[in-house]
Amino acid sequence: MTFTPPVAQCSSQIRSVNQINNIGLGLMVVDVIVLAAGLGSRMLSEMPKVLHCIGQAPLIAHVISAVAPLTPRCVIAVVGHGAAAVVKTVSALHADATCIEQGDMLGTGHAVAQALPALPPAVDGAMSKVLVLFGDTPLVRSETLQRMIDSPAAVTVLGFEAVDPTGYGRLIEEDGSLVAIVEHRDAGPAERAVTLCNSGVMCVEAATLRSLVPQIGTDNAKGEYYVTDIVALARKAEQSCAVIRCAEEETLGVNDRAGLATAEAAFQTRKRAEILSAGVTLTAPETVHLALDTVIGPDSVVGPFVVFGPGVTVENGAEILPFSHLEGCHVSQGARIGPHARLRPGAEIGAGARIGNFVEVKEAQIAQGAKINHLSYVGDAQIGEDANIGAGAITCNYDGVMKHRTEIGARAFIGSNSALVAPVRIGDDAMVGSGSVITRDVEAGALAIARGAQTNKPGLARRLMERLRAIKAARR
Repeated sequence: MTFTPPVAQCSSQIRSVNQINNIGLGLMVVDVIVLAAGLGSRMLSEMPKVLHCIGQAPLIAHVISAVAPLTPRCVIAVVGHGAAAVVKTVSALHADATCIEQGDMLGTGHAVAQALPALPPAVDGAMSKVLVLFGDTPLVRSETLQRMIDSPAAVTVLGFEAVDPTGYGRLIEEDGSLVAIVEHRDAGPAERAVTLCNSGVMCVEAATLRSLVPQIGTDNAKGEYYVTDIVALARKAEQSCAVIRCAEEETLGVNDRAGLATAEAAFQTRKRAEILSAGVTLTAPETVHLALDTVIGPDSVVGPFVVFGPGVTVENGAEILPFSHLEGCHVSQGARIGPHARLRPGAEIGAGARIGNFVEVKEAQIAQGAKINHLSYVGDAQIGEDANIGAGAITCNYDGVMKHRTEIGARAFIGSNSALVAPVRIGDDAMVGSGSVITRDVEAGALAIARGAQTNKPGLARRLMERLRAIKAARR
């Protein structure tokens, strides 16, 4: 099976000025190769490892998000296990990405070799570099990758000072240059004392990458092609090699469920700090869970134990009260959500609107100043400005086969425990009496009452209770 689109998909022409980085040394063209073919057997999952999620997004989504600010000319994902699913995800994340299938898993050097034919040609007058990243290393920062691109070396490796370097390849430097990568099992006592370790992430001049990858051999314990052998080959060819350092957290690779949980915790800590620095109040930051794409405006306040799913934007000055869950929704300026509210995909909450406790909103537009304060479900609906939805009122949007819409006009008042059976329209300034089941449109300004007439039976309650107690006593 082949998933390789035409190379033209990456385009041999630079599509915009923004896709060329000017680093003071001339024009710089950046291409990206993401290695995403691994099985991830330690995950004990049929799902490809790079599709497991942190921050409500696949691991590979974090990597593609990190390279987006670099405006790369071309993104190539090398896929293997579960290729169809990975291709579908990558295509959704980056419409212009190219996916190449690595049929035989022969190592990272072999994976890069599969991607080389899809790299577009050089651009006259521009330096071209290639970032080689891993789809299961989700925490690398855009700023770190930019520093790698800015390095003048032909080969730049991302390194980190490890708290415990056991098992990592050591980066050996002399006079500020990288001279070797020594695997832990091959390291002597002096080399094992080095704590500068190899992340595997690399930035290589495109011409160097093209010339050296075919020279990578399999003289190692696993008999695989390792892309890190490029360092030794570059030194042999008298080409410069360097190390760019980053925090150890950025290099965290996810190999099992414990690693996934560690990455999730690290992501949440980073994202919370980002939200706080943007002028948002988190009253109990450690309890708030955020998604990769969560956007919250300044002067908003988020209470404890709030969960943001994917696709949430909260505008300035909104308040999200405790134990609320938001996903695929937009909350406008000054709106108040919760506590214990659930906003599902398609919920559009207008400025100053109120969505209260145990209220669920789905595929509904709630206009400015509208209030849904208690125990209600509003789905497939449009609620007008300053309308009030009483406690326990619901829109009955599903007939067992299809969904139908409810429209409620501006300043309408819907009494408690009413059921609006869609499709139905309640006009501006209309009222619905409590406990009504509304099946027909209500014109503007009208009062609708749809319930049985109340009948009182004097003394009947007392007689019924006496009878029931007698029955209960007889059964003892």
